[in-house]
Amino acid sequence: MTRSSTAGTTRALLAGGAIAGPLFIVVVFIQIPLRAGFDWARHPLSMLSLGDPGWVQVTNFILCGALFIAGAVGIRRVLRGQAAGTWGPLLIGGLGFGLIVGGLFSADPGLGFPAGAPPGQPTTMSWHSGLHLTGFGIGFISLIAGAFVFARRYWKMGQRAWAVYCIASGLIVAACFAIVMAGLTHQNYQLLYIALVVGWVWASVMPARLLGPEGSE
Repeated sequence: MTRSSTAGTTRALLAGGAIAGPLFIVVVFIQIPLRAGFDWARHPLSMLSLGDPGWVQVTNFILCGALFIAGAVGIRRVLRGQAAGTWGPLLIGGLGFGLIVGGLFSADPGLGFPAGAPPGQPTTMSWHSGLHLTGFGIGFISLIAGAFVFARRYWKMGQRAWAVYCIASGLIVAACFAIVMAGLTHQNYQLLYIALVVGWVWASVMPARLLGPEGSE
């Protein structure tokens, strides 16, 4: 493989990671008003995978997870031997892996969604819902840790604004994730959507930056 073809492949991988976050977000928010009975204040986005139209969100999970992994491979190619060159791509790849697990294994119905589901929280957790929750945890924890890994990189490079952006993104996602998991919001899952927008955009900005001058240094 020639150097130019290798560079082209790397750029394609980075581009995949760069579009993964925005694509995931857009597909989620397009679905919300179209799914009868879905209330984003009461229902986590995972429930979009349920019901007959659920294949759209399942595909969104798996496709965008694969794109994040592609982006992680591209980051590894560019940053090999540099700060964040090992753990940065591994952790963004962890986000992608978590999304794929979340797509392959569905959450349990409840809170009245989809139609015919019990009005309250599920009283027991199925094995597939447990695996879905595991993927959810892997993805969010990987993203949070990755934000601080890249913050360290940019701080060492003297790019303080980018370091602060990474730290702020990690803290916002961590706070939203912790509060929701602790049950303090009483089913107010809007915090998860805040974490989604902030975190997934950050995870796509990192490979996107390497498509520019930084990736050529």
